[in-house]
Amino acid sequence: MKKSLIVAIAGLLVATAVPASAQSYHSDARQYRQQERIERGYRHGRISPREAARLERQQRRIDRVERRARYYNNGRIDPRSAHKIKRMQDRANHAIRRANRDGYYR
Repeated sequence: MKKSLIVAIAGLLVATAVPASAQSYHSDARQYRQQERIERGYRHGRISPREAARLERQQRRIDRVERRARYYNNGRIDPRSAHKIKRMQDRANHAIRRANRDGYYR
């Protein structure tokens, strides 16, 4: 009886600990919002075609870094890579804001 209770408790602990450790960094929503801002700025004429191409390349680079980090860490992103991706997204966010407000209008 004691052994089965201990095994059951141990199984319960393992079952609850695995999902918590399996959580990974998700930047898809932020990537999507930034992509939408680039497209919206281009449609409204606030971002030139050249700026849009540069911002698109920047987004692809971020996506490539994230995919590479997931590949090397079994589908997860470690804290160091998450910090790097967040920093890259912060820079991209600033570049998008700057491009939208630089006074370019078609």
